[in-house]
Amino acid sequence: MGDGSNNDSDDRVTVARKFRLLVEKADRKFVRVRDIPINPNKFPNHYYRKVFKVYTQLWRFQQENRAKLVESGLQRWEIGEIASRIGQLYFNQYMRSSETRFLLECYVFYEAILNRAYFDDQSKGVMRSVMKKKDLSLKYKELRFFARYLVVALILNRVDTVKLLVERFKALVDDCKSTFKETNFREWKLVLQEIVRFLKVDTTFMDAKPLRYCAKFDTYPASLSHVARFHAKRMLKLNDALLTSYHRNEVKFTELTLDTFRMLQCLEWEPSGAFFQMRTTEPDNHVNSNGQTEASGLIDINLAMDMTDPTLPLNPRKAILYRPTATHLVSVIATICEELPPDSVFLIYISASGKTGKTTTSHIQTVGASRNSLNNKVDSQSFRGSDEGDSYDSGEDYLWLGPKGSAGSNNLYPGDLIPFTRRPLFVVVDSDNSHAFKAVTNLTDPTFSFIVVIIFQALHGAERGETAALLLSPRKPAFWGSSSAGDPSKNGSQFTLFLTAPLQAFCQLVGLSCLDIDKEIYSQADEILSSTFSEWEIKLCKPYSLDLVWAQVLPDPFLRRLILRFIFCRSSLYLFCLREDGEEYLPDCLPKLPDDVSPSSEYMQSNILQLAECLGVTNHFNFDIC
Repeated sequence: MGDGSNNDSDDRVTVARKFRLLVEKADRKFVRVRDIPINPNKFPNHYYRKVFKVYTQLWRFQQENRAKLVESGLQRWEIGEIASRIGQLYFNQYMRSSETRFLLECYVFYEAILNRAYFDDQSKGVMRSVMKKKDLSLKYKELRFFARYLVVALILNRVDTVKLLVERFKALVDDCKSTFKETNFREWKLVLQEIVRFLKVDTTFMDAKPLRYCAKFDTYPASLSHVARFHAKRMLKLNDALLTSYHRNEVKFTELTLDTFRMLQCLEWEPSGAFFQMRTTEPDNHVNSNGQTEASGLIDINLAMDMTDPTLPLNPRKAILYRPTATHLVSVIATICEELPPDSVFLIYISASGKTGKTTTSHIQTVGASRNSLNNKVDSQSFRGSDEGDSYDSGEDYLWLGPKGSAGSNNLYPGDLIPFTRRPLFVVVDSDNSHAFKAVTNLTDPTFSFIVVIIFQALHGAERGETAALLLSPRKPAFWGSSSAGDPSKNGSQFTLFLTAPLQAFCQLVGLSCLDIDKEIYSQADEILSSTFSEWEIKLCKPYSLDLVWAQVLPDPFLRRLILRFIFCRSSLYLFCLREDGEEYLPDCLPKLPDDVSPSSEYMQSNILQLAECLGVTNHFNFDIC
């Protein structure tokens, strides 16, 4: 009996020692991979394979030896920490590859951690004063876990899960403040405020459509054959995208701003319902005396498992940069361009202010209630443009990427992108200085001609091989009603919203919210917009009238959808704003799109009129047609 007991004890010691060695090895490799910048084209995959290999060994070892490890003192939070790190690895790989299967695997591990309460405090009532320091460390682990899980649930659009996590996260922050009164949890209170603010803005509308490209909603049967037959001399596929946003006080959660979040979703396929079904993770026969699951169930690392949706192409890879410096942004663009495959186009989305140290809140056009009928012209006093003391400085032709009071090295000039036009670029600029990317004309003053040429080094017209496709936002947003609706620091960018959720943006433009619209009417408006986009697709599929720059990207579903939504945005704003106010409230594109889709044409106006009549807001627009 004694020998058997000793053998069991030795076996437990051996198992525990091997487990600790595996944990240390996994930790070292995890830190090495975690600290590598997220760059989709320059990630050393051999590091990734090595760290996943050791975590696979560690995870399976704790599964096979759980009883002995628990007897040796293994704590539940330690299993949670391992699962959390595996989830982090999957999420990082999703960010580098944009493959949804990695995001789904991350969700599986995070869901298991929450359901099994791996981070729950197990020392309550047992030597509380002695365990307090350890409890604080555990609370920090749990707080970080909730923040990461919230990001994953947001991207996957798990609305119910997000609401649950916010409630649990708030309760955890409150518990930490009351239990550890000597510790300042200000950082975590700010994180909680961020997610509450983010959700308040992002769930304003009732549109049930996903932001992702959904074959059910974004493929139009009437125009499908026209798109299928369309062939340009060269057809480019969206392979890579870089998304970045830099505004003061912008809506964000952790390092994901509202604008980049919307664009991230917009540039992905919406998987089928079957693809999103979660696997069963809880066997019924592995419950300890406290009612908590001890076994890890069926959760396993499925790096090699093919979880891609066989009905859909791969998502374009995306690099998301949070508040980058100008030099960092340029270096990432250079890296991606260098690795861009043949017959591919690189999308660059930049949302940033062009006014150093200023927001665009003073550049919001607000329409008063005096436009009461279709034929009435609004007095110019009902429009509030920029403040008199905040006139535009024509010398500031750059985007501002820097903290308050900084300038110079933090300015991104249009000319910074010129070297990369040796490859096909699709550039979306959302800024009050977007016009800086246009070609400059009518420089008549010879005294300042040399200086002006340097300052106004625009992108369009200066390309080094490939003409870039440019979608440029208005310099000023326009809204009906309160000017706060147009504040990008409160609601995100109007232009980006048009590109990612056009019907929501149209409703916001005319001052409607989800509480103002009957669901049936909203559904009818959605059908009108879908029919309109289908008609516009047919008009665009005429190679003789479409510039080659647009023709070669039109077959790509993501870029075609952005082009259609840009046309809708331009037409809506053209009819919404007074003509005498000039073009500062209108988006622009370079090269020019065909006259068939010009906002001044009767055909285009009839489409917007039909939508406005459905929503009962025709008095908000200036139609030239009867």
